[in-house]
Amino acid sequence: MLERSITEEVEAAIQAGSAEKHLDALRQVTDLLLLSADGYSGEQIELFGDVLERLIRTIELRALADVAARIALAELSTQLASAKQAPPRVIRRLAHNDEISIARPVLTESARLTADDLVELAQTKGEQHLLAISGRWWLTEIVTDALLKRHYPSVSRRLVTNPGARMSASGFAIVLKQAESNPDLAVETGIRIDLPAEQRRQLLQSATEAVRTRLLSRAPPHLFEEIRNAIAAASTGASREMSRTRDFTAARRFVAALAKHGKLNEPALLAFARERKYAETVAALAELSGSSVEVIRPVMQSLRDDGVLIPCRVAGLNWDTVAAVLDSRFAAGSMGRHELAKAREQYAKLTVENARRLLRFWQVRAIDAAPKPPR
Repeated sequence: MLERSITEEVEAAIQAGSAEKHLDALRQVTDLLLLSADGYSGEQIELFGDVLERLIRTIELRALADVAARIALAELSTQLASAKQAPPRVIRRLAHNDEISIARPVLTESARLTADDLVELAQTKGEQHLLAISGRWWLTEIVTDALLKRHYPSVSRRLVTNPGARMSASGFAIVLKQAESNPDLAVETGIRIDLPAEQRRQLLQSATEAVRTRLLSRAPPHLFEEIRNAIAAASTGASREMSRTRDFTAARRFVAALAKHGKLNEPALLAFARERKYAETVAALAELSGSSVEVIRPVMQSLRDDGVLIPCRVAGLNWDTVAAVLDSRFAAGSMGRHELAKAREQYAKLTVENARRLLRFWQVRAIDAAPKPPR
C-alpha cells in the first residue's frame, strides 16, 4: 500500500511537468520518510531512496536556473543530514552536488557517508566541499590524508582545529610545510596533542619568535613543558638548563645567600629575568614576595598571565621588572603587545591588599597539598 501510494503520487507529479508539483512531491515524500524513518524496513528505506532520487534528478535540471529548486534541495539536504535512516544513495547524490549550499549539510553531518565516499569526494570536489568535510565531528586518517593531499591551506587549518579529525604523520608533514609561511596554521598545529614530538620540534625549529611566543601562550597544560623545552632546544643560543627538568635546589641556595647578605632586591630579580635564568627568577620572586617556589612555579607555568602579577604586586615591583618576569617564562621571544598591554592594565588595577590575600591563600593550599611525613 505504501509503495503504490508513494510511486503513484510521484509519477503523477513528474508527468504533470510542473515545477511546483515536483517540489511539493519532494516535500511530501521527505516528510513521510522522516515521520517514521526508524520504523521502516530496509526495503522501505530503499523504496524511499528510489523515489527521492527520481524527484531529485528531475529537480536538478531546473536548479541551475531556478532559485526555488536550489532552495528545496538545500532544505532536503538539511533535513536528511541528521537522519540515521536516510537513504544512502540520496545522501551520496546530494553530497556530490556542485552547489555547496546543497552539498554542505550532508557533507558536514550525515553518518550515511562512508570513509570511501568521503575519500572519493576529497579527491574530486572543490575547496568548499573539502572544507565542509573537514568540519565533520569525526574523521579517520585515511580521509584526512585525502583532504590534505589537495593542499588547500583553508582545509588544513580547519582539520588542525577540529579535535575529532585524526591525522597521520604524513598528513602532519603536509601541514608543517604549509605552516612555514602561515603563522596561524603553525600555532594551531603546534598545540595539537597528537602531533608527534619529533614533528613538533621540527615546527619550532623553523618557527619565528612571534610564533613560538604565541604557541607557548596557547599551549594546553599537559603540553606546556614539552613545548617550552622544545622551544628552548630549537632557539639559537638558548640556555641548556631551559631544556632540562628543572631542579630548584641550587637556585634556592643562591637566592637565600643573596638575601642573607642584603643583595636580593628588585634589580637582582630584573637581571635574572632578563638573562632568562628561570629557576633563579622563580626563587627570587618567591623570596621577595614572602612566598615559596611551590607557589610561584605553578603560576609561572600557567597559561594565564594574571597569576604572575599577584606575587609581583606583593613584592612591590615596577612594571619593567614585571614585564621581564612575564617574558622569562619563555625560552625565547616575548609576550605579544596586546597581551602585554592587557597585563599592564590588570597590574595597575591590582591592589596590594588583594594580592596579599590571594597569595596567602595559595600558600596555605600549597602547604596542604604537600606530602605529609609518615607518623
